[in-house]
Amino acid sequence: MAIEAPVSKYRKTNLKIYIAACVVVTIWLGYDGYFNKKFIEKNSEDGKPNGTLVFNQKAPPFVAGAAVLLSLYLLAIRNKKLIADENELVLSDKEKISYGSIETIDKTNFKPKGYFVITYKDKNGREMKRRISDKEYGNLEAVLDHLVAQIS
Repeated sequence: MAIEAPVSKYRKTNLKIYIAACVVVTIWLGYDGYFNKKFIEKNSEDGKPNGTLVFNQKAPPFVAGAAVLLSLYLLAIRNKKLIADENELVLSDKEKISYGSIETIDKTNFKPKGYFVITYKDKNGREMKRRISDKEYGNLEAVLDHLVAQIS
């Protein structure tokens, strides 16, 4: 039985807030830079724009681009999951941790701070640590319980 931990609502909500903020800032800067006559007059010296007006005219495409990139990132991670199956912990298609390679699970910070740390050996025999947080994934308590049961 595989236990899944999808991307947390915390992470998705924060990305949506950043996207909304970028859209609002784009509209605000674009309006002040091109349409707000008072602002344009106040920030022009002898018909030449000062630094503030130039910023308000040049920044909107970059901020809008940031909103697009954040939207694409949100679309890319919307179906991402952490899966604890019978043999391994699957973090992504490329990153898997077999239960046999896990040495310790430090769960002292799970209740107060919402994360636990897995210490394991990678394929080359190096000791690695992986911090897994509830800000990144939801349903971590069930995953942690399953990991502890598999390791014990």
